[in-house]
Amino acid sequence: MKLSEIKNKLNKLDKIAFQLPNGEIVPNHFHVTEVGKITKHFIDCGGTVRNEEVVNFQLWNANDYDHRLHPEKLLSIIELSERVLGIEDLEIEVEYQGDTIGKFGLDFDGKNFLLTNKQTDCLAKDKCGIPEEKPKTKLSELKNEPSCSPGSGCC
Repeated sequence: MKLSEIKNKLNKLDKIAFQLPNGEIVPNHFHVTEVGKITKHFIDCGGTVRNEEVVNFQLWNANDYDHRLHPEKLLSIIELSERVLGIEDLEIEVEYQGDTIGKFGLDFDGKNFLLTNKQTDCLAKDKCGIPEEKPKTKLSELKNEPSCSPGSGCC
């Protein structure tokens, strides 16, 4: 989800809820402790230099159970970040503390913001020897072709 999309959705909501990939809802007394731009400048295993930028939201829980972040407050935090940090309309990555800090993508189901699992991947598969997956063949789709029978002398 891009920054413009979350802003559009926040304008239409009365309350904010984030749902983890396992279905659990982030406790509603969460804070958004950071909104920022993360720039990653790296070289992949094939030797290609790459740059990636994302908008980062950090969610955090404290023991202040009466805290509720309202959509208009999160919108104001986002807009301040855009002005002060020069954040563009980038994809959003969400950090949330589980057993360790998890990084998630973001989606929306019409009610909740969904924290989606992210995966690592090789960006240079053509250069680092990873074989392409062979197409799977169903044995039931193979034609019955003549074959050698025992004792026929064809083998």
